[in-house]
Amino acid sequence: MKILKSLFIIVSLFTTIQLLAQSHPEMKMKTISYGEFIKQVAENNLEYAAEKFNVSLAEAEIDVAKIIPDVELGLEGGSNNKNMGNSMEIGLGWTIELGGKRKARIDLAKSEVELNKYLLQNFFNNLRADATLLYLQTLQNKQLLDVQKRSYHTLEELAKSDSLRYKLGVIAHIDARQSKFEAQSMLNEIYEAETEWKNSLINLSLVMGKSQTDQWWMTEGDLNKFDRDFDLSQLITTAQNNRADAMAGIQNVKVSEEMLKLANANRIMDLGISAGLQLNGKATNEEAPSPYHTGVVAGLNIPLRFLNNRKGEKKIAEYTIQKSNLEYKQIELQIQTEITQAYNNYITSQKQVKQYKDHLLKQAEEILKGKMYSYQRGETSLLELLDAQRTHNDVQKSYYETIFNYASSLIELERVSGIWDIEF
Repeated sequence: MKILKSLFIIVSLFTTIQLLAQSHPEMKMKTISYGEFIKQVAENNLEYAAEKFNVSLAEAEIDVAKIIPDVELGLEGGSNNKNMGNSMEIGLGWTIELGGKRKARIDLAKSEVELNKYLLQNFFNNLRADATLLYLQTLQNKQLLDVQKRSYHTLEELAKSDSLRYKLGVIAHIDARQSKFEAQSMLNEIYEAETEWKNSLINLSLVMGKSQTDQWWMTEGDLNKFDRDFDLSQLITTAQNNRADAMAGIQNVKVSEEMLKLANANRIMDLGISAGLQLNGKATNEEAPSPYHTGVVAGLNIPLRFLNNRKGEKKIAEYTIQKSNLEYKQIELQIQTEITQAYNNYITSQKQVKQYKDHLLKQAEEILKGKMYSYQRGETSLLELLDAQRTHNDVQKSYYETIFNYASSLIELERVSGIWDIEF
């Protein structure tokens, strides 16, 4: 019996692939492992590629922060009446930044680079978890499709058997028609399950950043390889130390502190220095004649900060630090809540899977076999048999949904814990 079931599953898979090829004759089938899939996501996902530019932009801000004031070239000329001679002044001016403004700008820019790196890592961690769930969804949908096919095969064999029994006069015509009707109705459920499976395969191309034009991605893997043992308190500690958004929260506080340093530096006045050469033409006026002559000029500009001492900028930075600290404390509380909830969900799913494996699957199989045997002996009605078949079908589907939920709960638990060891 087990050999026949295995052969049927293989034939069903081959038939499904043929149907996909017939509906999309130009499509090529290619199996992609989970490891290769995640690699493709990391290399080609368009959203992730766009997020990387945030780090590049922040790094470019470091170069902006390094800019020092330009030297200014000044030219000024004049013409006097009454032959007093023309004049021209050529000078250079430069602002000297005091108070460590340039260093404060650079430090702020560097801290923002680190912040964006943590944010990028957090984005990828979430992307990897979401992509993994999509991959698992294709496996689950394939299993649900196989359940529907096995049920259809059972009903189809029952319909053939009842057709012969009707001809022999063992059962009524209405029972034979009912068997055939149930088998035909099951085909609609197969079509629906097949569509769900194909659509989930299409989603893989989107997250891998590939155009869905000439290739179907087939998945492989075992959803029964997601058993782990965890210590809740250790998970919380690990997450607080390693989770990317927690690191981003800490770094955000550092960014705020660098903003305050820059605000304090900006309150220090800058000095402007200038030097130039003054050229005076020959004056031929009879009253005050003078020869051609040159002069050297120098100057110092000191801003008077009593009109603008930048108190507002400092207050903004101080409030930003307070806000960042509160946000980080909120992240810590959120981590504890998320991990505890995810851990509870994982343990519950673990118990549910065990319940199915230890009791429900076996009982549903035994009940169906018993009803089938009784029906063939005329001791059970067709409706009772069909009800047992539906129950068996529902238990099979619920089992695979529970297996998927178990795997998904592990993905979520590792996502919120800041760890990752998913391989299958």
